[in-house]
Amino acid sequence: MSRTPPKTSTASVSVKHATLDLLRSFGIKKVFGNPGSTELPFLSDWPDDIDYVLGLQEASVIGMADGYAQATRNAGFVNLHSAAGVGNALGNVYTAHRNQTPLVITAGQQARSILPLQAFLYAERASEFPRPYVKFSIEPARAEDVPSAIARAYYVAMQPPCGPTFVSVPIDDWTHQTQAIEARSVSRDIGPDPDAIRTLVAALSASQRPAFVVGPGVDRAQAVELMVRLAETTRAAVWASPFSARCSFPERHPQFAGFLHASPAQLSDALRGHDLVAVIGAPVFTFHVEGHASIFDGTTTIFQITDDPTAAAATPVGTSIIATMKPALTLLLELLPQTKRAMPAARVLPSAPVGGDPIPVEFLLHTLSSAMPDGAVMVEEAPSHRPAMQKFMPMRGQDSFYTMASGGLGFSLPAAVGMALGRPGIRTVCLIGDGSAMYSIQALWTAAQRQLPLTIVVINNAGYGAMRSFSQVMQVRNVPGLDLPGIDFVKIAQGLGCDAVRVSKASELAPALTRALAHDGTSLVEVIVDSSVPLLYAKKK
Repeated sequence: MSRTPPKTSTASVSVKHATLDLLRSFGIKKVFGNPGSTELPFLSDWPDDIDYVLGLQEASVIGMADGYAQATRNAGFVNLHSAAGVGNALGNVYTAHRNQTPLVITAGQQARSILPLQAFLYAERASEFPRPYVKFSIEPARAEDVPSAIARAYYVAMQPPCGPTFVSVPIDDWTHQTQAIEARSVSRDIGPDPDAIRTLVAALSASQRPAFVVGPGVDRAQAVELMVRLAETTRAAVWASPFSARCSFPERHPQFAGFLHASPAQLSDALRGHDLVAVIGAPVFTFHVEGHASIFDGTTTIFQITDDPTAAAATPVGTSIIATMKPALTLLLELLPQTKRAMPAARVLPSAPVGGDPIPVEFLLHTLSSAMPDGAVMVEEAPSHRPAMQKFMPMRGQDSFYTMASGGLGFSLPAAVGMALGRPGIRTVCLIGDGSAMYSIQALWTAAQRQLPLTIVVINNAGYGAMRSFSQVMQVRNVPGLDLPGIDFVKIAQGLGCDAVRVSKASELAPALTRALAHDGTSLVEVIVDSSVPLLYAKKK
């Protein structure tokens, strides 16, 4: 809830002054941006108590604000440059939408007096540009309406399911006079229907082999501890939902069963042994390839708890309960009786991988996992190596892991910068592929300038590994554009102000990672790995 109680005020102040006071009331301490001429009146005489975080390209600006918002659990505030800046940012705006990250995005617009003349840098139908990937979008009709529009954008962004919002502000609006606006208190938790929870309790009590499928909504709501208690109370197996962008259950807990594939057939096979599946904080289900989902054929009882009414409406079978996670899980725990059901069998963990030259990616991941300091945060964008990550880089649970929910590259490097800004007391690690890194590489400059506690590990397999794998899955040959020779990440990082080193031998890996993780500031380790990639969605033997 907002920190300032409702008040009324008749004081007349500038639009800019009213907006900055609103940001303070909302607890917003940083503004992320890349400035242009249409933003200069807002940025002039910038106050000392609000930190302006400069990004060198708008996609990086959005990514940094997204990571910071996830770290602080408050909306990130962004200032972009007119239509061109919004266009550059749209890929990561889409990712913020899929991540359900609260952002208030503002963008400059030309002066109202010359908008009818299609002026240079004007945005035509500005509020339509970022739709449908923002929850609320407006160019206020009058200058004096700008602060109230920004306030509404904040309340909407923060309301579950969270997401980005957008306000277009003409250049001459900031100096107009308006009424000061005080922040309001808006509750955000949504309690579940008690009868629906009782139905779920009865179904869990009657089930012989229940399973939970946990998604990013659990971690977003700081409800991982409740989820662990629920699993232990019910003695149910726990699976991670397909493409979960956060870790919502400790991955070395004895009841953790593994990661569900985004293939309908493979997901159905994994869940076939369960007579009841309760999906918590995730869609039912996120698929990436076609196939028959026998899980929907009626032999398995399906429940869902979600704070997203749209996700509930899209669920094809079963019962959906719309609620935020903490109230729903708390009531569920209160009503559940003790069970005599046997604990599910623990999964067999893989043996530690062996090093070699070229470096196997499994060995890199195991070594990095062992070297990471306690409490470190992982931000990942290495999709072709995710199966190996899931084997050899177990995440601890709450606030430990982040990636993009959209599938779009260019998020995780700037998001790691934002994460380090939001949690300066711990080490942030960005694990990223060589192809992914080049989408938003300029985010390194912001990290280096601020000497952030951030280590970037670039997995260099000289190409787009995921696309190499998919070309095998789809049985297509001679696809151009999959190889990326000749990129020197050490020189790029050093040129942007980072400490950087390249590792190509297994014997050099552990010392290099240990040094980088202890570095006072931003460091990068480029690891040359075996270029072979796993066959994604390959049917398990």
